[in-house]
Formats: sequence, C-alpha cells, structure tokens
Amino acid sequence: MKVLVIGGGAREHALCRSLSLDPAVTALHCAPGNAGIAEVAELHPVDPLDGAAVTALATGLGVDLVVVGPEAPLVAGVADPVRAAGIPVFGPSGEAARIEGSKAFAKDVMAAAGVPTARSYLCTSADEVAAALDAFGAPYVVKDDGLAAGKGVVVTHDLDAAKAHAAACERVVVEEFLDGPEVSLFAITDGETVVPLQPAQDFKRALDGDEGPNTGGMGAYSPLPWADPKLVDEVLETVLRPTVVEMRRRGIPFSGLLYAGLAITSRGVRVIEFNARFGDPETQVVLARLKTPLAGVLLAAARGTLADLEPLRWSEDAAVTVVVASHNYPAGPRTGDPISGLDEVAAEDAPHTYVLHAGTRRDGDAIVSAGGRVLSVTATGADLAQARDRAYTAVGRIGLDGSQHRTDIAAEAAGV
Repeated sequence: MKVLVIGGGAREHALCRSLSLDPAVTALHCAPGNAGIAEVAELHPVDPLDGAAVTALATGLGVDLVVVGPEAPLVAGVADPVRAAGIPVFGPSGEAARIEGSKAFAKDVMAAAGVPTARSYLCTSADEVAAALDAFGAPYVVKDDGLAAGKGVVVTHDLDAAKAHAAACERVVVEEFLDGPEVSLFAITDGETVVPLQPAQDFKRALDGDEGPNTGGMGAYSPLPWADPKLVDEVLETVLRPTVVEMRRRGIPFSGLLYAGLAITSRGVRVIEFNARFGDPETQVVLARLKTPLAGVLLAAARGTLADLEPLRWSEDAAVTVVVASHNYPAGPRTGDPISGLDEVAAEDAPHTYVLHAGTRRDGDAIVSAGGRVLSVTATGADLAQARDRAYTAVGRIGLDGSQHRTDIAAEAAGV
C-alpha cells in the first residue's frame, strides 16, 4: 500500500511513524511534512489547503490512500476532490468537517441527536454576548464559532476579558461552564460503523497547574487510571453513534476521525466540542499504544468496510507525551533556533522513547525550530510513572534556547 499523509505537525509525524511500522505500507509520502517526518517518509511541497494540488500529487504518486491530518484542509474541503478522483481518503468531506469548523453547527447536530452537551447561546452582537454571560455567570466560557487552532476558547472569571474575546470574533458561542476532568476520545468511522480508540487526557494551558493561556496542547497521557472502565462504551452509545447517525440522516455522512472532547461532570458525561481529525498531542499517546497495524484501519474507514475489521488490539503499556514549545509560545513564538540532543535521545532512550517533530525544519546540517510547538517527546512504560520518567529524561537531553515545557504532565494520574 502506498500512503500519502497531508500535514506537517507532530500529529502527522505520529501518523507517519505508525504507518512506517506497518508491513503493509510499501511507500510513505507526506506533504509538506517537517524535518522529523523526513526520516520516515518522502516529503513533497504542497499547499495543504489546495485540493487540486493535493489531488494531483496523490494521482501522480499513484497512492492507495490519502490521510488528511489537520483541521484546516478538512474544513476547506480538500478531501472532496481527492475522493472524486477515486482515491480512498481518510478524512471527512468539507461539509461534514463543519462539525469542527462551526461550533454552532456542532451544537445543532448534538441537539438533534440528543447528545449531552453544555447549554449555550449563539451570539452575533455585544448585547447578545452580555445577556448570555449574565445568564450563565462565572466562570465564563466564550468560544469562537470558527476554527482557531485550539486557541479560540476563553474560560475566565473576568467579565471584561470574556467580552473582549467575544468582540474579537464574528460569531461566538457562550456556554455554561462544565465542571470535572476532561477526556479526549477518538473514534474511527466510515459513516456507519464506529470504532472507538483508547481515551487520553491533554493539557491545554501553557503553564504548570493549568495556569496561563490556552494553547494547542502541552502534553497528554493514556490510559486514564481514574476513569470509569465503562466510559468508552457509554460515550460510544450516547455520543459517538448518535452523532454519526444524525450526520448520515442529514445526507452528510461523516467518514474519518470523530474526536469527542468530553467533560466528566457531576451530572454525567457532556460534550465540550467535536473535532473532525486526530487531536494533537493526544494522537501521540494513543497511537503509541495501538498494536493493530494502522494503514488497514484507515483504509477500511475510507472504503466503508470498517464492519469487517477485527477488534483493535492495544498495548497494556502507558504512554506520555511532553510538548517542548518555543520561546514566548503561544503569544509570539520565536523560530529559527537550533535544536540539539535529538541524536542523544535516539541513542540513549530508544525504543521506548522517541521525539515527534511539530514545528521544525532543516537548515543545512542543523534542525531548527519553525513553529510554536516544536517537539512532542513521547515515551511508553509499564505504567504512567515509568512512561513519565522516560519522557522527562529525554526532554532533559534536548537543547532549544528559550524553550518551555510543562513539568506536571500526567503527574496527578501517575500519583507522583
């Protein structure tokens, strides 16, 4: 099988790494990729938002499967022309990807499907925002209706800050605050059959103790030792399947990766948001634990044959990923700084620890930072404590001037 992955972040590196380990994959391509992905896949320059260019590349390479990683190309409808060209695509249509592209659309789908979620108001004026904030009270939750790279949500006790965020957006969803821990649960679907993956938890805030601004995610771990063993089955029955059924009923079947961001509240499970793709950094830990070869699973979803798939096999090991971010992330990250220690991690810590590249590029013989989140240092272990120790040992070997990382990823869950 020849596979083309679209994207260039740590999520795509995690996908490419898993695909490169799959014996069924005979050729692996990525566009545009990054310096780390170049070690496992052949890179091609392409605009991920240009459906015609992606289709031409996939056709020229003669690939058997295209995997679209990031949300922006999916919402832009890049999967549509590829699918129209007769090439199997893992990723929803542009219309179906609205479940991530519009918070209001997602709320409408959830209401029709009877999916439990936070009460909310869609607001387009300052007066509507003020009334909604007053109705729910603090802490205030204000979400940009459109895509915002994981940074479009403000949760604050400061009324002025909530109003300021709303004023910077065209349309916002104002929600009631959901208490309780958050869980990310991915499901692979072909529009009918729904196959849940193992749950993970990520860390959105920039600083230890969940302080600081929202980011795209500073780390993650899996499994969740504190979660109810029946959680996956419950979410499958009350959230994932009803959503897939409702999308199909609307004539816009969802095929690809449906990501449910959940709050385990005092009143039960509630959906915070849906995404239309693998989450970053949760993908890094979920795929680290998946034993079933990945390519066949993604191809079955693309072809509509998931019902024929054997049950997924999972490692009993735990996985932890720690994000190393650039100076001043997320406000105004600095790029172009050289990265050291990658060879040392590969020599000293493999195979249970490895570095997935997010924002990197090659500059001559050096690898330099090229984004806000630069690396995802990922480790497995017999339990979360061991995986965590291994990840942070490797983080300690990496040099990046002015870099930052959280020191408390999975600490509470690991009991350390």
